Amino acid sequence: MDNAIFRFPNPGNEPVKTYAPGTSEKTALKAALKQLSTEEWDIPLIIGGKEIRTGDTGKVVMPHDHRHVLATYHKAGEKEVKMAVDAAMKAHREWSELPWVERASVMLRVAELFATKYRYLLNASVMLGQSKNPFQAEIDAPCELIDFLRYSAFYAGQVYVGQPYSDAGILNRMEYRALEGFVFSLTPFNFTSIASNLNMAPAMMGNVAVWKPSTTAIHSNYLLMKVFREAGLPDGVVNFIPGQGSVIGKVIVSHPDFAGFHFTGSTATFNTIWRQIGENLGAYKSYPRIVGETGGKNFIFAHPSAPADDVAAAIVRGAFEYQGQKCSAGSRAYIPVSLWKEVKERVGDMLKEIKMGDVQDFTNFVNAVIDEASFDNIMGYIEYARQAPDAEILFGGKGDKSVGYFVEPTVILTTNPAFKTMTEEIFGPVITIYVYEDHAYEETLELCDRTSPYGLTGSIFSRDRYAIDKAFHKLRYAAGNFYINDKPTGAVIAQQPFGGSRASGTNDKAGGPLNLIRWTNPRCIKETFVPPITYGYPFLGEE
Repeated sequence: MDNAIFRFPNPGNEPVKTYAPGTSEKTALKAALKQLSTEEWDIPLIIGGKEIRTGDTGKVVMPHDHRHVLATYHKAGEKEVKMAVDAAMKAHREWSELPWVERASVMLRVAELFATKYRYLLNASVMLGQSKNPFQAEIDAPCELIDFLRYSAFYAGQVYVGQPYSDAGILNRMEYRALEGFVFSLTPFNFTSIASNLNMAPAMMGNVAVWKPSTTAIHSNYLLMKVFREAGLPDGVVNFIPGQGSVIGKVIVSHPDFAGFHFTGSTATFNTIWRQIGENLGAYKSYPRIVGETGGKNFIFAHPSAPADDVAAAIVRGAFEYQGQKCSAGSRAYIPVSLWKEVKERVGDMLKEIKMGDVQDFTNFVNAVIDEASFDNIMGYIEYARQAPDAEILFGGKGDKSVGYFVEPTVILTTNPAFKTMTEEIFGPVITIYVYEDHAYEETLELCDRTSPYGLTGSIFSRDRYAIDKAFHKLRYAAGNFYINDKPTGAVIAQQPFGGSRASGTNDKAGGPLNLIRWTNPRCIKETFVPPITYGYPFLGEE
């Protein structure tokens, strides 16, 4: 028996490749893009390690070239969902009782495969299937995905080492069991790393999962599943079932072995499933763990002391990288009147330079939004602003879906701090700006705090430390990730644990020990070395 007490060292973050002209990584990525562009995958369900093809199929297309089909995928019906649950529960005992270092070894092997053998293929899949430029794909998958896996092993060791105090004559210990049942992971399109982590973080702690991937990220998610298996993840630990959410969810939330829900997506979807879980509480063996990261209406707030160039760059990067489809993307800004003219000019100059188009042209900063429904939704908000008397479109505002789902980076100016695009999540390349009087800094901070139901990310720009401190306190609950003199995006695993509260989720900080411990069911064990042999206590003695 291996009785080593093991702790993994801090792995550090995976280095980000630049894909600059003339680099070997650019050549390798171009080759992977060419390969995947000429292939059309047939994507099955994977249940208990077996490939299942239902014949009920859908198409995976490039968002920036929606006539180009990347894959045909098979959809799960109720029968296949039940099969996936059965496969997960069959795998539960052996996987949950496997020494944690053995589970960690699988995670680290997956990470290494993506860092080496599959790095460029994964990056290319994310670029083509989810329309990310090479840098946005690189920081997502492989880099963040690798960080999630490596740090899950590191943080798991920290969780397991946490043990209670033992007094004289007794031994106390804590067993961090897996949940008694399966975890349902419902994953988003915008970050492939999150799709991996929503399955593999629970798996690190001994859990099994039924995974419904986003329909618009199936290409890269299928590649994840294939590499999980290559790395030695046992059959049934993760079960891959693309399909219609309502069909899958109906079976999942009514099953007595449903033990956890791991989610990233819209607030509306999260609320709906939470209600369904509540309606089925009597059916479950245990109260399910619910962990979710949902929407955001993330702010950029400038104090009069802020440098205009810093603020302008944060607006352009924070709002328009990956077409504003990051959960953390900046979508409202508060700019003092004294800075506004310079900020506006600088934002306009940068937007004139930015190119938009196909991901395979590395000179394009902006690419397509994910699908037609998203395009139509975003353009609806833009048209609303175009017609509104208390708003105007300063930059952008056009869209074209004839070839791909392209929406120009759009800046809206409003005189109404409660304007629709200041309060509602759009999830696209749109930011709305409200200009405030310099003397109204504190009042506008309060306005920022109460405008949105969300609480995910936000940033303050200032050279005045007292002003920063005021923002820090007045916006205490407005953001789970708060940035000082930086854009509100770009959280790095182990550096800025990510998550928000209010309508933005349960704030369990993905990528850290707080998230991992949610996937444990602790059992405290007390052993008494010499038990008492009578019932009496000293107080019973006569005077």
